[in-house]
Amino acid sequence: MATPDHLNLSTFIKSVHSNLKENSKYLGFEKAWMQHCQNEQILKKYAHAMKELATNHWQNNFRKCLKASSRVDWVYKYCMDYFFHETYNELRHQRERELEISRKIEIIIKPTYLLPSKCLKLLDVGSCYNPFAVYDIFDVIAIDIAPGHPNVLKMDFLNVEINRNSTNSPITDSLPCEFFDVIVFSLFLEYLPTPDLRVHCCEKALKLLKYEGLLFIITPDSKHVGANAQIIKSWQFVLAKIGFSRVKYEKLPHIHCMAYRKSLDPKITKRWSDLNGKKQVYDKMHIPQDFLIKENSEHEVVEQDHQNNFEEVNHSLELPFANINFIEDI
Repeated sequence: MATPDHLNLSTFIKSVHSNLKENSKYLGFEKAWMQHCQNEQILKKYAHAMKELATNHWQNNFRKCLKASSRVDWVYKYCMDYFFHETYNELRHQRERELEISRKIEIIIKPTYLLPSKCLKLLDVGSCYNPFAVYDIFDVIAIDIAPGHPNVLKMDFLNVEINRNSTNSPITDSLPCEFFDVIVFSLFLEYLPTPDLRVHCCEKALKLLKYEGLLFIITPDSKHVGANAQIIKSWQFVLAKIGFSRVKYEKLPHIHCMAYRKSLDPKITKRWSDLNGKKQVYDKMHIPQDFLIKENSEHEVVEQDHQNNFEEVNHSLELPFANINFIEDI
């Protein structure tokens, strides 16, 4: 069972996400986001709450239930398989598959293959406390608008510039183009109130990744594996249109874990999206909360689901970090 402190922390985090979404409706996202980033008191409290939940409550629960898998460990293990596995190298397999497709559709692939490296450059967006620093295979740059650790840079990924003329380490307002082997969006996209902003961040990640690099997306979901399958599948189509192919997916307790590969040529992934496009439900990166409407009265707030494809959507279950007493580790 969750402790009172545990529940208070998760309730506060949920309220921050909800308030940002509501303010964006009335003020417009740019103004709401600017006000949000300037609210140092809320950001510091948010960073503290996230760090407490991740390092104390979630990790303690994980030790009690070893059947659950850590989101951080999931990323590490797939990176090992993709980049370093000696007998079945996933990187080599995906490269051969794309080259075969390129020959079929008569695309000439330039030699932009990812070169072997013992240490992968990883960008952790919305990092809070830099959890990937414990792994030797990663050279981590961790960023957050509300850092919860001295090794996390304060940086707004939405507004950061991409520097196309340098491969140096980042400064506070820019990141180098095609510099990273791995980018992680762990519980990050849910922070953003609109589907277009989520796609915008993925497009930015595409520019920052080396060809054949990986974008990991971890998103919360307390329901069973098929409940929101249409949303997760739609993400695959949307990201294929811009140059990402999904190479790994797994539903863990209360989270979806996905790995997307930056294709050698976006025409390869777009071809797949065009061939299978009729099967998708949405053409945007929706999350379940997008289909919930708040009705305000003097005495209560009622949340309603107006999306027939998602029956019995429970807002308190779907919001990030809510219903935390059931979460083993995310």
